[in-house]
Amino acid sequence: MASCRKSGNDVDIKTYDTNQIKDYIAANGLSAMKRDTVGGDTSGIYYQITRPGHGAALNYDTRISFSYTIKSLDGRYAVTDTITARSYNAVGLIAPKGLMMVIHDVVKNKGTSARFLIPSRLGYGVSGSGVGTSRLPGNASLDYTVNILDNDNTAAMAAYDDLSIRNYCAANNINISSYTKKASGLYIRVTQAGTGTTAVTSTSTVNVQYLGYLLNNNVFGQYDDQSSTNVGTALNMPDLVAGFQEGLLGLTGGAKVDLLIPSNLAYGSLVRNTTNAAGQTVVSIPTYSCLRYGINLVSVTN
Repeated sequence: MASCRKSGNDVDIKTYDTNQIKDYIAANGLSAMKRDTVGGDTSGIYYQITRPGHGAALNYDTRISFSYTIKSLDGRYAVTDTITARSYNAVGLIAPKGLMMVIHDVVKNKGTSARFLIPSRLGYGVSGSGVGTSRLPGNASLDYTVNILDNDNTAAMAAYDDLSIRNYCAANNINISSYTKKASGLYIRVTQAGTGTTAVTSTSTVNVQYLGYLLNNNVFGQYDDQSSTNVGTALNMPDLVAGFQEGLLGLTGGAKVDLLIPSNLAYGSLVRNTTNAAGQTVVSIPTYSCLRYGINLVSVTN
């Protein structure tokens, strides 16, 4: 198809983005937003640092982990679950381009929390992103909140994980005082004493039934058929994440235990993927995830 322009009143995309963002700032009272002036004030990005970071300086090859939320300025597209919306990547490989630019040019340090308004031309452009009902349409400017973890700082990460676990318990009416907190940061609650005679050691083979949850209550792993004839699935202790191992040590067959595991005792910076029914690879455990396990220790072999 071909057409000819009948008037010259159409604005270019830079002007369109600028108008959309300025109207959004005014409508939502975002007077604290500052315009990114790196490179001569050409990006059109606006930002607000909500918590300055004091961790390592960010270069393009610095690997960072961050949680985030996104919404389009019209509110029709939103990603708000920061348990699943997490990323671990080098700064220079972060998408979209606008997010990479503002993290490198404005954030500058690990441990920073910030809010960004990113114009569509530095977001996902005219093509948008995604499929189906969750698709982000083209020419959509974006409102991001980003929390960059100081993943080099062991104490800071331990505090972040512990706060995440406590917030999860508060939100789900879980009495955290019913758990014993270990020096490692693991929370453990034995809900049923074991009846066996063989205790779990660091080299045991354990038969277990379990449910594994993210802290948004999404189930990422399951072997929970608790029929009387089910002996569980056999797992070798050295193959398990550190928190799972520590939670079972010393227990005997017949014990039931609930574990709240900080990310450093789980999979840390690694991402665990699974394949869905359509054959697509999906993230089952995002980077730096705290985990909850409900475990029935069926039997122990040493």
